[in-house]
Amino acid sequence: MDAVLLSFLTFVSTSLGGIFALKNRDKLHLIMSLTAGVLMGVVFFDLMPEIFNLSKQNNFDITPTLIALIFGFFLIHILEKFALIHSRRHEEEYASHRHPTVGLINATGLSFHSFLDGVGIGLGFQVSVSVGLIVALAVIAHDFSDGLNTVTLMLSHKNSVKRSSILLLVDATTPILGALSTLLFSISDNILMLYLGFFAGFLLYIGASDLLPEAHSEKSSFKMIGLTLMGTLFIFIVTRFT
Repeated sequence: MDAVLLSFLTFVSTSLGGIFALKNRDKLHLIMSLTAGVLMGVVFFDLMPEIFNLSKQNNFDITPTLIALIFGFFLIHILEKFALIHSRRHEEEYASHRHPTVGLINATGLSFHSFLDGVGIGLGFQVSVSVGLIVALAVIAHDFSDGLNTVTLMLSHKNSVKRSSILLLVDATTPILGALSTLLFSISDNILMLYLGFFAGFLLYIGASDLLPEAHSEKSSFKMIGLTLMGTLFIFIVTRFT
């Protein structure tokens, strides 16, 4: 039950990140620049090192995980294009990637990852209390950016504030559900590696191919470039000290 109690702190952390994005939505391009850097940082300073550590500890072949990464990258690409093609919008809307369904797909994917964050907390406590606490602190630390990412993705694709708030609530709640679910099961390291690879590809696409180009589509500045670098640096610091 310690895992479930700590997962409630992830709710607070995620909610604060989302509220920050909602209150500053008039600066959406700046927030998108920051969020793109955060996502890139999560891929290269959080997910990939974890993949390499699991591979080394268990002597797993990393190739299937890299295949999962490419699959995750192209799956979100195909889903976005499918949503855009069937939206029956004008060509200029297709080019700008600003359809509400796309934001919903992206935010739902982040919510699924948040569910697995809760699973990670629960499984950590299955190993030991100390491991569970370390995992929980890491999740709580980066869940602020999860809330920020969810709201930014929704707003950047022309979703309403109400719908964005609903997705934020979903994202904030899913870690609690994930922690509760671990009372019923455990997961093997090789399956965990495949998931991490898949999600790394998912975030890599959103950050590099979706958010970053969109943030600079109307205007670009050294401030926006600096915010992207700051977002990446933030995740680097979080992963080094949690």
